[in-house]
Amino acid sequence: MHASILAMLSAAPVHTHAAEKRSSSTHNARSSKPAPPVAVPHSPMQAGTSSAEAVIVTGTHASNRKARDSTSPIDVISSAVLRRSGQMNLANALVTTNPSISVAAQGQDTAALTAAIRMRGLSPNQVLVLVDGKRRHTTANITSHVGPQEGVTPVDLNMIPANAIDHIEVLRDGAAAMYGSDAIAGVVNIITKKTAHGFNLSAQSGANAYNGSGWQYQLAADGGLTFGDDGYVHVSGQVYHTDHFVAKTTDIRTGRFDSNYTSTPEETRENLAINFGKTLTEGVKGYGLITYAHRHAEAFEASRVASVLPALYPNGFEPIETIEENDYAATLGLKGDHFLGMRWDLSTTYGADEDDIGNKSTGNTNFYKTYGWTPTNVRAETYRLAQWTNNLDFSKPFTIASRPLDLSFGAEHRLEMYNVRAGEPASYFLGGTQGYSGLMPQNAGSWSRDIWAGYVDLDTHPIEHLDLDFAGRFEHYTDAGDTENGKVSARYDVTSRFALRATISNGFRAPTLPEEHFSSLSVSPTGASGVLSPSSAAARQLGAVPLKPERSTNISGGFVVEPYPNLHVTADAYQINIRDRIIPGGSYNGQDAINAIEAMGASLPSGITNARAVTATYFSNGASTRTQGVDINADYLMHLHQYGTLSLTMGINLNRTTLHHLADDLNGKPLLNAQGIAYLTGMSPRSKIILDAYWTLGNWDVNVRQTRYGSTKSMLTYQQQAPEALAYSITQFDQFVNTPRWLTDLEVGYRFSPVWHLAVGANNIFNIRPRRVPYIANYLGSTIYDVNSSGVPITGGYYYARVNASF
Repeated sequence: MHASILAMLSAAPVHTHAAEKRSSSTHNARSSKPAPPVAVPHSPMQAGTSSAEAVIVTGTHASNRKARDSTSPIDVISSAVLRRSGQMNLANALVTTNPSISVAAQGQDTAALTAAIRMRGLSPNQVLVLVDGKRRHTTANITSHVGPQEGVTPVDLNMIPANAIDHIEVLRDGAAAMYGSDAIAGVVNIITKKTAHGFNLSAQSGANAYNGSGWQYQLAADGGLTFGDDGYVHVSGQVYHTDHFVAKTTDIRTGRFDSNYTSTPEETRENLAINFGKTLTEGVKGYGLITYAHRHAEAFEASRVASVLPALYPNGFEPIETIEENDYAATLGLKGDHFLGMRWDLSTTYGADEDDIGNKSTGNTNFYKTYGWTPTNVRAETYRLAQWTNNLDFSKPFTIASRPLDLSFGAEHRLEMYNVRAGEPASYFLGGTQGYSGLMPQNAGSWSRDIWAGYVDLDTHPIEHLDLDFAGRFEHYTDAGDTENGKVSARYDVTSRFALRATISNGFRAPTLPEEHFSSLSVSPTGASGVLSPSSAAARQLGAVPLKPERSTNISGGFVVEPYPNLHVTADAYQINIRDRIIPGGSYNGQDAINAIEAMGASLPSGITNARAVTATYFSNGASTRTQGVDINADYLMHLHQYGTLSLTMGINLNRTTLHHLADDLNGKPLLNAQGIAYLTGMSPRSKIILDAYWTLGNWDVNVRQTRYGSTKSMLTYQQQAPEALAYSITQFDQFVNTPRWLTDLEVGYRFSPVWHLAVGANNIFNIRPRRVPYIANYLGSTIYDVNSSGVPITGGYYYARVNASF
């Protein structure tokens, strides 16, 4: 919780027709916030003819704080903007509309099954997600694939129904003093619909037209109703399906053009949200939010040739990794305005994510050799990660010497629980199944911890035109110790059209329970990689020590200017220093890795001919980094009279991360090699630009978007087709630069009546793809793109049609 974090711009225009306008009322917007009652914000580009600005809700305890009073940058993205992105997944919609947010080009292994956003080039674990101001639980599905996102368990935004969202506020600043752990890169606060009226329907379908795969559809409905004098219930439901998008490639082992490895998962998802609130007695209101989502998804693994298991697969096979996921959360709260003259909010939130990871169209080769048969469909592992959070918040405005002052304070308790269950024996026994080896009993366990926190926040205007905000927070982790964090923000209005703002804060991120305890073995057609728990004896062989929290210092400064009416510009420079950053360290291969994996209790499958293709890593506090950048945003609203209305926006993020310190393990070996350093410093675009124009004329609307992804730089592993001295080396790599690309999106809409609206569009209309990797670094010929890069997506052009109805 924090004061004076105010909305300024939208990352894209939010000018809409009447039926697309934001529908939350001031009363409803604050019904589930821990902060004091405030109204729903909107961007300076908000729809309609009024130029007045609403107040913001994210990270402030001050009442009636206007967007142009901002001390730190927030992007406010309406549901209409998200819809016009053409994306059916919430994570992808944010990437399309916000220059500070990116996702990996392609997830691999378990990473293919969970959405993970990055902010300002930092880890998904360093982004905090709130729903109506309440901390959202994270996924239990850990990314076990080696790369820049190894070990992450982020909030999966796609498990929240998109049609339940009124708008999203993206705070681009460190916020650990407000919300606690994770809020190093920034905060995404999802504000849900709370209207007691209306009924909305939406249907969208499309495909990646250039290769005829990746067909998608989505059906959604939401509506509100009243009960009692002022009670409301708003229910939102969504069904989503997508087929595999496959970029067919040639397998260099067979010469056949039949590899499906470069692909996106097939996925079916059902989401539900129920929002409700009512005055229970005079001065006391009750509120709540329930969400539930189920997902079944399947992702292709690298193909196996015919010689691997000829009795069952005489032509070879492609194992398929599956997930059966249930994600649910419930918030209940009471709030009022008259406890000792203070506003108060008492709430409890319980959320959990449960995953059964499976493997089908597979086989255990050593099991078959030993017993003469093998299952082809197995449950490989089961995860559960739950979070129970309780908050009590107070706030009171004062006036001292005719100057306003807002005091806020509160306390939080959070219980986190992590459970790992081993897979079926055939999934891990004797080296495990092909494509994905299941978790062994040695990998299983249950872990938990308590977190206790207290905070205080003081917002004051000591002199005219100057706003100062002070926030402090103390937290105690039963496994990671104590931390104190503070934040000071200031804004000075030089004139009514020009203001300066700056913030300095420190923060932390405690290691997650999966980072502390997860271990596994992944198997490829030519090798294997083990992830070792940093506290295990196996990891200690490779020089590991137990994890400690990351520490950060955030500094930012910028200006807000309105050079003339309807034109707004903000620019903010920032620097984020992170010490003891938690990274996959201990880059060992060959016999050292084999010994550690065997010490974990695992055995390797047959068929691995080069020991250097076996690697082992563990999570470590291995590096200190500095991230520097600039955010520039501008918007201009043009009233063209008989030619309609034109909204123009520009968003630019310039970003660079450098390594400032690299630690050694207990064996005296650097925890990162050149490839690991590149994972930290080179995998996010050095720049991202979004230019957006939204024009309306009568019943017509047209949205054109140009997005430029800057370059990324990586160090690729030499594969088996490289010279023997280079193949699978962990000291020599092929430096690869993904050059900048421009993508063009277009949507044209027509309103047939006050109820019905039809839109057709294309994302990446010219089918721009990432640069292809060189042959010697292309794994089996099937990894034609740098999948770890978080720039241009691999899917190319996508064409769609959407119909909306509002009653």
